[in-house]
Amino acid sequence: QVQMVESGGGSVQPGDSLRLACAASGRSVRTYNWAWFRQAPGKEREFVAAVSRSGGYTYYGDSVKGRFTISRDNAKNTVFLLMDALKPEDTALYTCAAGQGILGLIRTPSAYSLWGQGTQVTVSS
Repeated sequence: QVQMVESGGGSVQPGDSLRLACAASGRSVRTYNWAWFRQAPGKEREFVAAVSRSGGYTYYGDSVKGRFTISRDNAKNTVFLLMDALKPEDTALYTCAAGQGILGLIRTPSAYSLWGQGTQVTVSS
């Protein structure tokens, strides 16, 4: 059974940076697409970013484009999310996901079969 564990969340001020990590254990997920989703209290889950199994394609939600960068290290079975220029509206529970769906569905939660528990990011002055 694969376990996905996120780390790197915390409380920061607007304009700061954070780097989230999600490590998979149990077996290799190098053939999986990876993604980050987030959910703030009272709001629906939102697509943040995704990276294809090859690492050659990346995708971003409109609200984070140009500020967040997703990357993967297949040797370490880990995906990263570098978040720069954080804003209060980035406050949410960030969850990683892995799946083997087609790239056309890479922004859709249903394309992912493996999920972590989430790590909280709070941006406040």
